[in-house]
Order: sequence, then structure tokens, then C-alpha cells
Amino acid sequence: MASKRPNFLVIVADDLGFSDISPYGGEINTPRLEKLAKDGIRMTNFHTASACSPTRSMLFSGTDNHIAGLGQMAEVMKAFGPYYENKPGYEGYLNWRVAALSEILQDNDYLTMMSGKWHLGLTKELSPSNRGFTKDFSLLPGAGNHHAWEPQFDKVLGSHSLISSNGHWMNDGEWVNAKELGDDFYSTKSFTDRLLGYLDGRTEAEKEQPFFAYLPYTAPHWPLQAPKEVVAKYAGVYDDGPDALAQKRLQRLKELGLVAQDVEAAPPSGRLGKPWNELTEEERKISARKMEVFAAMVELMDQHIGRVIDHLESTGELDNTFILFMSDNGAEGASLEALPLMGGKKSFGDIIEHYYDNSLENIGNKNSYTWYGPRWACAAEAPSRGFKGWITEGGIRCPCLIRYPKFKPEEYAVTNRFSTVMDILPTILELAQIPHPGNTFRGREVVIPRGKSWVSHLASPDYSATDSTIHGEDVHIHGWELFGQRAIREGKWKAVFIDAPRGKGDWELYNMEADPAELKDLSETEKDVLERLIEHWERYYAETGMVQPPGEFAFVKT
Repeated sequence: MASKRPNFLVIVADDLGFSDISPYGGEINTPRLEKLAKDGIRMTNFHTASACSPTRSMLFSGTDNHIAGLGQMAEVMKAFGPYYENKPGYEGYLNWRVAALSEILQDNDYLTMMSGKWHLGLTKELSPSNRGFTKDFSLLPGAGNHHAWEPQFDKVLGSHSLISSNGHWMNDGEWVNAKELGDDFYSTKSFTDRLLGYLDGRTEAEKEQPFFAYLPYTAPHWPLQAPKEVVAKYAGVYDDGPDALAQKRLQRLKELGLVAQDVEAAPPSGRLGKPWNELTEEERKISARKMEVFAAMVELMDQHIGRVIDHLESTGELDNTFILFMSDNGAEGASLEALPLMGGKKSFGDIIEHYYDNSLENIGNKNSYTWYGPRWACAAEAPSRGFKGWITEGGIRCPCLIRYPKFKPEEYAVTNRFSTVMDILPTILELAQIPHPGNTFRGREVVIPRGKSWVSHLASPDYSATDSTIHGEDVHIHGWELFGQRAIREGKWKAVFIDAPRGKGDWELYNMEADPAELKDLSETEKDVLERLIEHWERYYAETGMVQPPGEFAFVKT
């Protein structure tokens, strides 16, 4: 069975680090993603926003998150009260100024299906069923227990403002109680089950339609939870600590030709705590166990992705399906979204202490609630600096795999061309032979995408050819801003502004070709370049309608 127009399968991992999967140098067992890379294309210069929901708004809109409604994460805006109220682009959900990819495809006879994390609106009118998905099973908030086990919401300690996943699950536009999901619920398996059910349950008429399937997992986002038998596979693998892992991953990236041989890893960033050799034996065991559980979550995600690919192969649809796998941002090192979910810093600690068991033997079970911290996140991003929440490459450069037989020049093809998550919408529309609706869609005014299609580049026989680019290697200009951190890029040059103590409280300048780890600040020696980039920043700031963040981003600095 083959459609004249291609099908699309977009898979999003949540907080997956750059080198966590084997195609990008990781030791975690991911054979199905390895096969996807062998049969497809690895992108090494793919960029997102530095956090979950802004990236997803860019994916669905094809434009900047400050335009699409997630100029700041809703969880963070909540912490600042009225500061962001009534400011366009800061609605906290995918706003109506954009034509969502799913809406456009739905209006052009695509069967649209989703199973997984939405994070683009918490109400029914903002849910997937009202943004272009004909079939959907979705978790609306940004995180939740992977077993949908949340006893703290039955009887909350004190008076705290919490976000429960219960009351935020939806099935085909109707609310679902988390307690009805079943005792055997596990996010990665259950999201996959539901998508396979949609694919397998198509009517004869629906089988004639091309489909758009969106599979955004909540793995490997905290809380770190996975079956013990899978966790056991990684016993002892991480006993040497995160710094040793960073060096192993970096060496493998060099062997794969994905980074230059002379690249050094950036030193760990963030509020790091004690180094590995200063931890007690028990502390090292607990830290390593968290990483073992994380690895198990990634392996399980790989297994279930394999189930979807096997299904498409069994129905004869695989080779007519454009498959894209990506992470939504860099590895999570700070658990920054956990605080508003649990009512604030003190409330979070109280709730975990009262309801959860984070002892060594219990880590990974449904009644544990852990994350692995900044040192492991930095290891996953080596050689880049920083991790999720940072505007440096560690927060915004992510793995991205594409499989589509029409884009297949050789085994293990690699493109190093600069690309962004905003490019996915125009790429899919071009392959589907659907023009963007322009400035008017479904009776409302909408913006034109800022992203560019990858089609001509990926169809090129030589990705390194000077005339085979996506944005123009020497002239492309792109900006980022989140949590008060700012960055602007023109070709190989990137300027970054990070408040102290994370940064120097002034603009830094880096040559990304010579210094991908952003270690050598050239702001003093290349002043003309920096001045030009600051002018680009001012233009980007004005074009996107950005709002100056509060002077004190206390939430992010906790």
C-alpha cells in the first residue's frame, strides 16, 4: 500500500542529550535508532530552543517561539505573576497567530494522529483535538510520573499550587482520569500502544489517506523510572562518573567523524555540587544508579520506536513514510520545571520526602522521584557547554535523524549544515505538496514561517557541496532567548549574553567552526564582528516582539 503523497512520522524524545544514543556516540543500547541512522541521515547542526514547550511551538508553527506563544515557558511565567500578562507571544500556549502543522495537514486530507506529550496548552480548547489532530491520546502538561502514579494529589501537604497530570489527560478530545489508565501503564509503552492502535484501526477510507503521526514521548524526562530488569543491564556502566563518561562519548564522536579531532570538551557548567572523587561511596552509587535508570529509559524508547517501524514495514508503508527523530532540547541538568509542578522549592522537597522513596534500592520504581543533575547532563552534551535551559550549544544543539528513501545517498549519511526545528514545518509541507496558507488560515490572521525547507539540501548528492545549504552557511542569522539568556548567530559567529554568575553579564563572541565548545571568547579581539551581531540581535528582538525578561530570574537560579 503506497500513497501518492508521503506519510510522516515525527518522534520527539524529551530531554535527550546529544550523545545519548549510539548514532551520536552513546553507549546506551539503541539498535533501532542505529538502523534508522544507517538507512537515513544524521544531522549534526540541528538546533532547537533551550527548553521543551518553546521548541514544540517552533516545530508546529515553523516560526520563532516568541511569536508562536511560548516566548517563555508557561510554568516560568506563572512564577512571575502579572509580568507577562496580555503580552503577544507570551500566551503560554500555541497561540492563534500561527497555522499549526497538524491543522494545515488536516485541512489537506491527511489523517492526523498523536500520542504523547503536548505541552502547548492545558485547556480543552487548546488541546491537540482543537489544533488539528483527528485522533489523539495526550498528556497536556510538561511532565508526569511515567506510571501515572501521583499520590500527592490525593491529599496535598499544606496549601500549594500544583500541576497534576490527573485531569490533564485527553483521549480524542475528551478528558481521561489518570487513575483509569491502568496499573500496567508506562508512558513509553502506552504511548506507543495507542499510536499503533490508531494505525492498525484505520478504516478502509482512512487507509487511502496519507497520515501524519506525532509520537512525542515523555522519556527520558524526569522522574527517572524504568523496569528493574532493563536497569540491571547497565549495572556498573557508570561507576567511573560523569567526567569519565564525557571523555568516552567525545572520543566516540571523534571516531564517528561527528566532531573534529582537536575539539576539547567544555568543563561542566551549572550548580555542580561536589566532584565525583569527593562523593562518598554511597553517594556515587546513588548517582550512578540514576544514570543507569536514565539509560534504561532510552533503551526502552528505542525498543518501542522499533515496534512502530516494524508495523509500517508490515503494512508496506515504511518506504513512503518520512521519519524524523529528534530531541526537544539538551539534556536536563537542573530539574527547572519541577518546582512549579510541585509548588515551589520547599514544597517540592516536602512532597518527595513524604510520598516517595529515593533510597538506592528503590530508585527507578514508580514511587521514586529523581533526576540525575548537571554533571551527567554536561557529559551528555560534550563537547558543548551547558545543557537544557542554557543558550549555549549544550542547550540548543540536538540529535536529529531522518529516514526517507528519496534522501539516501549512502549508508550513515551525515549533514553538518545549520538547521533549526522551525524548518520541519516547511520541509513537511513541501514533501506533501501543500503550500503554506499565507497570512490567513481558518478565518484568522497568521504569520509566515521563518524556517526553511530541507528538501533541496537533503536531495543533494553531496551535502558538503558549497551550493547545498539550508539557510546559507555564511549569512544565516538566527536568534534565541529564554530564561534571560540571549544568543544571536551569523554564519560561523555566535554572540551570547548570560547574566552572572553563569556568564560574565556582557556579550561573549565565539567562532563556532573553530570553537564549537564556546570556550574562547573573542569579544575583545573581534569587536567589529560583535558590534554587527549586536545589531542583528536588536533586529531579531524587534521582529519577534520579544519582552525584556524580569531583572531577577530567581526561579531559574534556584
